[in-house]
Amino acid sequence: MKVGISTASLFNRKPTEDALAFLRENKVSCAEVFLESYCEYSNEFGSLLSKVKGDVDVHSVHVLTTQFEPQLYSINQRAQNDSFKLLDMAMSSAELIGAKYYTFHGGARFKKTPFKIDFERVGAITQKVIDCAKKHGITLAYENVHWGYYNYIGFFKELKKRTVGLKGTLDIKQARQSGISYIDYLNEMQGDIVTVHLSDIDSNGKMRLPLKGITDFNELFLRLNDVGFDGALLIEAYTSDYDSLQELLECRDNLDNLASKIF
Repeated sequence: MKVGISTASLFNRKPTEDALAFLRENKVSCAEVFLESYCEYSNEFGSLLSKVKGDVDVHSVHVLTTQFEPQLYSINQRAQNDSFKLLDMAMSSAELIGAKYYTFHGGARFKKTPFKIDFERVGAITQKVIDCAKKHGITLAYENVHWGYYNYIGFFKELKKRTVGLKGTLDIKQARQSGISYIDYLNEMQGDIVTVHLSDIDSNGKMRLPLKGITDFNELFLRLNDVGFDGALLIEAYTSDYDSLQELLECRDNLDNLASKIF
């Protein structure tokens, strides 16, 4: 089990390469690299990050919201083909960085009209995504996302039946935004969870750094330990959730201290 920080927590404060260098300089041993745009889905950029990271263990990569992932499921073949090309580029960059997992948003559900997922089709396409990542030595970890396919309990279970090699990312912020307890998502993914995104919220509903709000992280860590979790606990905060970079580093240290008493 490792505690680290996603470079997404430094979004618009530092570009990706400088964010990763900042984590290295401050001896953050584990990270998720948030690839922010198309120019970062390249071997050149992956090579740059591989030089920058130093001793940082890049547990996983993440890409920006809806740049290509929803179109992997498109019924338009050209859109789908182009999206798989972008996926392969992103995974090639991730391979050079040394990432083990790909935190995946998947399909989008922006419209409020009734929507029924064709699990045979979605499962087959997801397997293609898994296989593309695997070609680069990377494992797909499907994330619960309030605007995505996985915004209700039962999706992961159905997808798991139709795929080989699927893992999960538990995001407690996204669970809150879905109006579903993170415990329900945790219970569904159980032993398949490889990554957990950590954030907090105060009594007024304002997002905060972990341990700065009302979330019971002791309970969260105990529940993860009960299902055999041995992955990465990653701070994924918005830049408006904290003032100084020192706060972010102190948060990491405090989480590590708490986790060391449970795992």
